[in-house]
Amino acid sequence: MSSPVLKPSRSSAEHASRSFGTAHRSQYADQSIASIAEECIARDIEATVENEEAVEDVEVGSAPRGALQERAHLGSHSMAGNYRRPSYAAAGIRPFLGTQMPETLVPLDQDFEAAISEERSLLRDNHLIPPKHARRRGSAASQSSGKGLVHRLSTSTFRRKRSAQLDEEATEEDEGTEPSETTALLNGSAPNGRDPNAPYGGEGDAENIDKKWEEAVANGQIQTTWQRETKFLVKSSAPLVLTFLLQNSLTMTSIFTVGHIGKIELGAVSLGSMTANITGYAIFHGLTTSLDTLCAQAYGSGRKELVGLQLQRMVYFLWAICIPISIVWFFGTTILSAIIPEQETAVLAGRYLKVLILGAPGYAAFESGKRYVQAQGRFAATSYVLLIAAPINIFLHWLFVWKFEWGFIGCPIAVVITENLMPLLLFAYVRFVGGMECWPGFTRQALHNWWPMVRLAIPGLIMVMAEFLAFEILTLASARISATHLAAQTVLQSLSVLTYQLPFPLSIAASTRVANLIGATLPDAAKVTGKVTFIMGIIVGLFNVMLLGSLRNYIPYLFTNDPDVVALATATLPINAAFQLFDALAAVMNGLLRGLGKQEFGGYVGLFAYYVVGVPISFGTAFGLHWDLTGLWTGPAIALAIVSVTEGVYIYRANWQAAAEEAAKRNAAG
Repeated sequence: MSSPVLKPSRSSAEHASRSFGTAHRSQYADQSIASIAEECIARDIEATVENEEAVEDVEVGSAPRGALQERAHLGSHSMAGNYRRPSYAAAGIRPFLGTQMPETLVPLDQDFEAAISEERSLLRDNHLIPPKHARRRGSAASQSSGKGLVHRLSTSTFRRKRSAQLDEEATEEDEGTEPSETTALLNGSAPNGRDPNAPYGGEGDAENIDKKWEEAVANGQIQTTWQRETKFLVKSSAPLVLTFLLQNSLTMTSIFTVGHIGKIELGAVSLGSMTANITGYAIFHGLTTSLDTLCAQAYGSGRKELVGLQLQRMVYFLWAICIPISIVWFFGTTILSAIIPEQETAVLAGRYLKVLILGAPGYAAFESGKRYVQAQGRFAATSYVLLIAAPINIFLHWLFVWKFEWGFIGCPIAVVITENLMPLLLFAYVRFVGGMECWPGFTRQALHNWWPMVRLAIPGLIMVMAEFLAFEILTLASARISATHLAAQTVLQSLSVLTYQLPFPLSIAASTRVANLIGATLPDAAKVTGKVTFIMGIIVGLFNVMLLGSLRNYIPYLFTNDPDVVALATATLPINAAFQLFDALAAVMNGLLRGLGKQEFGGYVGLFAYYVVGVPISFGTAFGLHWDLTGLWTGPAIALAIVSVTEGVYIYRANWQAAAEEAAKRNAAG
């Protein structure tokens, strides 16, 4: 008779999961969200324990395996212990509220190395460790002369050869000999055992950097400059701009391509995309936000196969959700015909939705897979996929719409092919580049334990739906006026999405930077980042204002050749251009609030400004005062002004020192 398989009790499994969950939870994550994630991971661990050896892996108080376990000594000031990486989850759709839900992330090895590198750089700039490369002695004159250069090259060559010879001799002598008190210091090392000729004077190792960083922060020796923070923000946000533009190009290509067929087609593709967003894609985006927490917690548990389990579970869940979504899209013509008066536009938009049904499962799989690779720190995977998919998407639109002369229906066919290609490209990345270590193979366990995942996904769904709804209300309202107004609205909304791809990545970079500095109890440095972010937000906003304002007579022709649509869009563009400054400032202010852990305030301000003030003003001016499209865009302009001013005053008056102390208390209790 075989002995029974030992399984830990539920309480012990939960305790084990909480040990790693609380130890590595992002300091600004909501406690209830984290507890739900821990409960889910605990159940998965319990379900996967099959023998006594597995029990030992999850015994009470166990910590995550790997290099991070050895770094538990990190102090409360350590940036490596509080590192947050920027989120790529929002790529693709313009978040109207800009609140962005906080992610519950556990530290990865990549995060630790990035944080140590940043600590090392700050210590060097504050002259607390030697520079990376020591200056060579010699006069400036000799160094600048050709003779000096030849001399240095020849000397360098001689030194390398001589050093190699000495090393070889030392190796031969040391074989069989032990160093003694009279043995000379090898390789010119300093008495403390560090090589002064090594990078950072031999003081650049992680353990020494951690020690010096703790001492420097405690003594108030760490300062930063606006030049340094500007460089960091530009360097961090630039890749995000590219990624977001690539993913937005998937939708923009349809608008650019179909817009030159006619204004009916331009309005129809906008209406179809809007309906697909609010009834399908927004649901996928919202529900998959739970994987930002679940996959990260699973990865931090040391049981990497649970990351793949969470992926499978979400994909199956979203595919089940695709059934009611497909029913809505199938009857899209009937639904839209009851809402808008332009029947021809409703019919074309309904056809667009019917074709999109074939791409919904692929889109759902890609959104889930994106979180799977991001949980492992592989943020470049999405960019690589988009670098391939975006050009293919453009080519397919040209091929189907113009070359094959399929017209309007060629647009959704190209979209469907691209949506199904993207998860395949992501799978190829995981299979041949990296990420397979988290794939457990297909398992029936993915069909169970859905409820914690659903509970965790509901807040993200509500937030994303609120983000999407604001713009879609304007689209539906413009469709009530005329087909020309709907087409012009499509042009203006597309431009708003494109220009937002500059301030939004900046807000993500600022959020990450401020959170890291606050977590390391460096509020003064975080303030410098805040000031630089504010100035950069003004610069980006003014750039967008001048761009749209100066080119307002030319930009609409990129979307359509219809003279009525061009005239209406040109007449409304000054309002769209005017609020670009407030739009940019609202974006960066939301980023600073997230970094301070005050994103709830930003969410409340956004909801009030857009839905209590903005939307009523839009309807009142558009339909009550008959300002039409100009009136519709007056509401968002006023709402953005309210958001940027209110949040700016709040951040200016915020107690950054108190925020750092709160972070230190959470870390101490962590």
